[in-house]
Amino acid sequence: MDIMDINIFRHLGLGGSDDGGGYYFRDAVSSDEGSVVIVSAPWAVTSAVGEGASYAPDAIIDASLSIGLYDNSTGVSIEGRVATAEIDYDIQESSQQLGSDADKVLSHIEDGGSISGDFFGRKLARINTGFRHMHASVARDVARYAAAGKVVGVVGGDHSVAFGAVRALSERYEGMGVLFLDAHCDMGGDSRIFDYSHRSIARNILEEIPAVSHLTMVGVRDCAERDVQEIREHDRTSLFLAEELAAARFVGRTWKECCSDMVATLPHEVYVSLDVDVLSPECCPNTVRPVAGGLSFDEVTFLLGEIVSSGRRIVGFDLTEIVPKLQAGIDAIVGARMLAKLCAVSIKGLENR
Repeated sequence: MDIMDINIFRHLGLGGSDDGGGYYFRDAVSSDEGSVVIVSAPWAVTSAVGEGASYAPDAIIDASLSIGLYDNSTGVSIEGRVATAEIDYDIQESSQQLGSDADKVLSHIEDGGSISGDFFGRKLARINTGFRHMHASVARDVARYAAAGKVVGVVGGDHSVAFGAVRALSERYEGMGVLFLDAHCDMGGDSRIFDYSHRSIARNILEEIPAVSHLTMVGVRDCAERDVQEIREHDRTSLFLAEELAAARFVGRTWKECCSDMVATLPHEVYVSLDVDVLSPECCPNTVRPVAGGLSFDEVTFLLGEIVSSGRRIVGFDLTEIVPKLQAGIDAIVGARMLAKLCAVSIKGLENR
């Protein structure tokens, strides 16, 4: 999308409308006053099919104008408690530029080409540098608000934006765990080409952020056999495949019992990384790589509630891979409602110091 596309999005109500002043949940509370601060990361370089994910923060801001601010499950009102960090649109501009380069590199590789030459080598180096700059920008913002005692949420963009947030919070909460909700295990894919990718975020966390004590994957249902085997054998991971969770419920286990097994793998401080493709596809049909099956919206939010009911607390989170469409606003609406749930359960968890 170019600048004209962005203007069309905003004209049609999918990008920072004036009605809510550009704030999530129309809430102009300052970061000093809020319990949760939302950092936007409009980045989607390697998710070529879903490049619109970089426009998700603005679209979710608009969709959040109609979201009720009282959460029935936790008894928490998020009104006056969620602050919106200033959006760095340089990230979005860089994403557009580098996304074009990534498309060229991938197409070249798929056609049997090599990246050993200067032309594609320079493109690859530029993409890898861009990822590092994006991660540093997100980490800097997250660290600043976390140092002030805030829960920090990141709205992507694609799933690669989680890396900077996890790195920053792991330095503050050493030994924290990550609840990784995703239809894919994200252990490889484009990592054979790019240093970072939305398809390798789990591997990047495990290999580069040793302060994360455990990564619990939930809802995975599209993966290679070698990845499943590697995750099963890794001493810092737990894997709850979507098919196994479904089978357990079919033979009589309650969802609460299943959630207890997942929560038991996590330490006291938890970071939630939520790719919306963990949900069944009707929830967000335009996400980058939808996969049949998956968890319901209520199953995911119940699991989040069980984290804080267990005495644990959520120190940060990300919400990624939402691709807003002009013709149908369901993706942004679901994203906004999930964001409200994440904020509410995080605020509830502040009681578990």
